[in-house]
Amino acid sequence: MFPIKDTARARHVPVVTWLIIAANVAVFLLETSLSPVQLDRLIRLYGVTPRRFLQDWGTGQFLTLFTSLFLHGGWFHLISNMWALYLFGDNVEDRMGHGRFLLFYGLCGALAALTQVFASPASRLPMVGASGAIAGVLGAYFVLFPRARVITFVPLYFLPYLVEIPALFYLAFWFVSQLFNGLFTLAVASEIAGGVAWWAHVGGFASGAILVKFFEQRRAYRPWYPDEYWPW
Repeated sequence: MFPIKDTARARHVPVVTWLIIAANVAVFLLETSLSPVQLDRLIRLYGVTPRRFLQDWGTGQFLTLFTSLFLHGGWFHLISNMWALYLFGDNVEDRMGHGRFLLFYGLCGALAALTQVFASPASRLPMVGASGAIAGVLGAYFVLFPRARVITFVPLYFLPYLVEIPALFYLAFWFVSQLFNGLFTLAVASEIAGGVAWWAHVGGFASGAILVKFFEQRRAYRPWYPDEYWPW
């Protein structure tokens, strides 16, 4: 299932969401201009490497929890992350406000990275990508918009189908899939499991779902408003 759009309309311009997307794109364009050796050095310097992180608790390693959020391993990695942030970030930012959303995004990204660090403490592979922080945004959306729906593209017998799925079901399915993949990586060698930081996704989503009420603006919101439903 590939999400096309959600049915909840944001009331304000998602300035921070757009700025985060722009920053990620700018950093990735910088990555594409580097030689393989320079790129490898950049990722190892600013990515989160679990084994190195646990051996060195200095400021430099702490900062990688945030710098790693702006590095990506390829075009698909970047586009899939930014598309998810574009779809769900505007609504969460709308409920939190710009400053709170930025702090929430960074905190979820850091907690997601720490979850992966402690799940694979011996790993020497640098971890990069905004998916942990975006997972936090998905967790917040799960709590804030229980009646929203997600328009998804479902390939069925090579024919394009657009299906409207409850956001609760879509996000719950996504979370469970990340959890099972994470459990699989604990049972097999990392070379077999691949290089996806599944536990960062799990930790990010859980962090977002738990922390969202501390960052939501102190206003009385009903579970659903008529103008939030944006039919396709």
